[in-house]
Order: sequence, then structure tokens, then C-alpha cells
Amino acid sequence: MRSLEADRVAYYWFKAFHIVGVVVWFAGLFYLVRLFIYHVEANDKPEPARSILQEQYGLMEKRLLNIITTPGMLVTVSMAIALLITQPDYLQQGWMHAKLAFVAVLLGYHHYCVRLLKKLQAGTCQWTGQQLRALNEAPTLLLVLIVMLVIFKNQFPTSASVWLMVGLVVTMLATIQLYARKRRLDRERQEAAATSLEAASTQS
Repeated sequence: MRSLEADRVAYYWFKAFHIVGVVVWFAGLFYLVRLFIYHVEANDKPEPARSILQEQYGLMEKRLLNIITTPGMLVTVSMAIALLITQPDYLQQGWMHAKLAFVAVLLGYHHYCVRLLKKLQAGTCQWTGQQLRALNEAPTLLLVLIVMLVIFKNQFPTSASVWLMVGLVVTMLATIQLYARKRRLDRERQEAAATSLEAASTQS
């Protein structure tokens, strides 16, 4: 009886820290790629602002990855393993297989972000700000799918209403992308206008 009670308490502790790890991990991934966007767009700034901004963003990226994002990932994975040890029956269920597959994709995404950071540090990253904005939506979709699997398990809904909800999420993400693009274009036009005015005043 004591063993069962101890297992139950341990399960709740593992689950609590697993959730904390997930929150920290996703927060880190979201903000990390946002810093990548700022880092890339700093290339359009004149010197010395460009060098100052890129150095600052590079420092922030490394700290975010090493202090928040990667530790969050390690806590998430280690607590997940502990949960599966206490509840091995989950490994026999289809929803868990699907969830683990999505988590594997998320781990691949994390690894690719590490590679992108190294390329940014070396000045060899070929991604544009707009492409990075699209990339930054990937963990959102994975988060939605993983949460739905955890909540519904083997009763994963396939009705039209569910797919309507998924469609709304995709539409929301697309709207965010379009708005970000509009803001970027507006900013570029303002900078071009300011440059033209400065050139005109210099000539006069």
C-alpha cells in the first residue's frame, strides 16, 4: 500500500515538473527564433548600429539557449521518461506513440535552432526575417497537436468542428504573419523616406 502511495506521489511530482519544463522549453523556443529575426534584420542597419545590435542579439541568443531553452528541454524529457517508468502502460497506447513522434520533431526543431544560432554567430545564415517568422510558427502547431493528444488520448476528435478549430488556428497564424510583413514593409518605407529627406537636405 505504501509503495502504491509513494508511486502516486512520485507521479504527481514528475508530472508537475514535466509541465514546468514544457512551459519553459516552449517559451525559450518562441523567443529564441524571435531573436534570430531581430539578428537577421539588423543586417539592414547602418554601421555602427549593425555591429552593436548583432553582438547584443548574439549574446542574448546564447544566454537564452543555454540558461532557459536547453534546460527546459532536459527537464521536459527527463520528467517524461520518469512518468513513463511509473506508468509503462502508456507505451502501449496509440496516442502516446503519436505524441512521442511529435516530440521527436520538436527535438529536431530544437537542434536546428542550435545550428541556426551557430550560423548567425559565424555570419553564414541565409534565412530571411520573413522565413524565420514562418519557422517560428512550427512549435505552435506542434504544441496544439501535443496538447490535444494528451487531453483526448485515444478519443482524438476528427469531427468537422475540430478541424474548423484547427483551421482557425492556422488562419490566426497566417494573419500574424501578414501583419508582421505589413509592419516590416511600412518600416522599410519610412526608413527609405527618411533617407531620401536626409539626402535632399544634404544636397541643399
